[in-house]
Amino acid sequence: MIAIQLPDGSKREYPGPVTVAEVAASIGTGLAKAALAGRVGQGADAKVVDTSYLIEHDSPLAIVTEKDPAGLDVIRHSTAHLLAYAVKELFPDAQVTIGPVIENGFFYDFSYKRPFTPEDLVAIEAKMTELARKDEKVERRVLPRDEAVAYFKGIGEHYKAEIISSIPAGEDVSLYREGAFEDLCRGPHVPSTGKLKHFKLMKVAGAYWRGDHRNEMLQRIYGTAWATKDELQQHLHMLEEAEKRDHRKLGRELDLFHIDEFAPGLVFWHPKGWALWQQVEQYMRQVYKDCGYQEVKGPQILDKGLWEKTGHWENYRDNMFTTESEKREYALKPMNCPGHVLIFKSQMRSYRELPIRYGEFGQCHRNEPSGSMHGIMRVRGFTQDDGHIFCTEDHILEECVAYTAQLQAVYKDFGFGEIIYKVATRPEHRVGSDELWDKAEHAVMESLRRSGVEFIVAPGDGAFYGPKIEYTLKDALGRQWQCGTMQVDFNTAERLGGEYVTESSGRAHPVMLHRAIVGSFERFIGMLIEHHAGALPAWLAPVQVSVLNITDHQSDYAREVVKTLQKQGLRVVSDLRNEKITYKIREHSLQKVPYILVVGDKEKANGAVAVRARGNQDLGVMPLADFAQKIAADIAQKT
Repeated sequence: MIAIQLPDGSKREYPGPVTVAEVAASIGTGLAKAALAGRVGQGADAKVVDTSYLIEHDSPLAIVTEKDPAGLDVIRHSTAHLLAYAVKELFPDAQVTIGPVIENGFFYDFSYKRPFTPEDLVAIEAKMTELARKDEKVERRVLPRDEAVAYFKGIGEHYKAEIISSIPAGEDVSLYREGAFEDLCRGPHVPSTGKLKHFKLMKVAGAYWRGDHRNEMLQRIYGTAWATKDELQQHLHMLEEAEKRDHRKLGRELDLFHIDEFAPGLVFWHPKGWALWQQVEQYMRQVYKDCGYQEVKGPQILDKGLWEKTGHWENYRDNMFTTESEKREYALKPMNCPGHVLIFKSQMRSYRELPIRYGEFGQCHRNEPSGSMHGIMRVRGFTQDDGHIFCTEDHILEECVAYTAQLQAVYKDFGFGEIIYKVATRPEHRVGSDELWDKAEHAVMESLRRSGVEFIVAPGDGAFYGPKIEYTLKDALGRQWQCGTMQVDFNTAERLGGEYVTESSGRAHPVMLHRAIVGSFERFIGMLIEHHAGALPAWLAPVQVSVLNITDHQSDYAREVVKTLQKQGLRVVSDLRNEKITYKIREHSLQKVPYILVVGDKEKANGAVAVRARGNQDLGVMPLADFAQKIAADIAQKT
């Protein structure tokens, strides 16, 4: 007898080996129809398998349906195969390569004699729908490696043959067939193509074979797939909103920044963009002061020898910009940490001084591949709100608790209300004793418990030098951005000779806590732009107030209004052009200015302004002093 234990704790027995599909059918016809796959085993040993998988021993089993996250992965993986099937039906000369699941969808790379067009995508998607409606059975078979190589060479799929040739000799490989199409894959897949109903092809892009620029450029077709029609429509709506909010588009429209071909991956900040930058920087500078950080500044270029001591030269050399002077090699710093250790060790420290907190708006450079850069979200030159705390092991807990509170307040002020917390624990290859790791991991987890937040644990994802907390933000569209971090480092200060005098007059290396709240200013500003759709709150807006006159008779008064507000520290512009007031209002509205003040003869005579708030809100006429109080309150409250 084979005993199957179900998720609700119940058990079912079968006279012999039984498939996942047969177990589902024995439970009920509804579950049998909904079954996409099965999850055999428990915990780390669990694996997702096809419904045709034969269970030969007593085992826990969960039936995977579209309601299970694993079911969505199976749908997307199978839809990638459906895409390849459709391409081969329409373009028999195309060769298929690889087609994995990615976030929110899938892609498949093809080699074909001409570029695929938008019209081709429409035809391919229609063919996918047609094939799915046939509800063809998806069947798995296993071949020895060499037989599989010969099979794919025989049908002209040379990329598949090359992939299989890289598998060790003597191993078996699995193939999946649906209708006339058969593909190399480990699976699992849906039982039949009729399970694939809610998908859409998104775009075509270039991709080098096996990610190597020396190889052929392939065509990558991206798609998205979901369990239900509503989920697909919600995702497509989110993408439409994301396109409207794209920081690159808004950066041009709002005249904030640009990236020039003469400086790829580096940002040219325009006056309004730099005004936004300065608001972020000055705000964070005040956070430094309020939280006991001393602001420092280190050099941009440091000798190769320093990077050899830290291990960067050996492990990170390809990502560093280098230069030479008088036969000495230097590198532009890719991070600020070593410089802060040099400041710490520039004089002997006492345990009584700890913790010492340094903060720097440090500019870093990393030689990112051109294909990975994305507007100001990923660049080659960036500035971080980089902080390092030099402390003892006993300080870790209290410093992490205080840091989480700082970070929560900052994110709230910038308009982010939801934070996801993750603790990454010790990896297999690490430095430091297990006792030290136990203490550090306990400290970071306990700090989050004391902060009253729930967190997830990512076993083995910590850095080699210590555990870390990752803070991920959710934006207005529900997208997640890993942003802040707190990293516990037992290693760097020791490598660079940082020491302090202990209470017993001995010497010890400090623990180094790496922390950043906004991280890269460039990336964070890109996030702010997209989160707020360019309509930044008044305290952040590059231009807070626009003053518009109706006719030339009010030009002098408009200038007086501007000067009065500027003296109060507001960022104000005037528009005195000889244009219709409706035209000027529309232009400044499109610039997403929080407040537009219109002045005509009545306003001039009464020392007043007609106030329009962003979103086409008419707040009426009020004395200038009253408006000044209103916007001051908005700014103070970060509304």
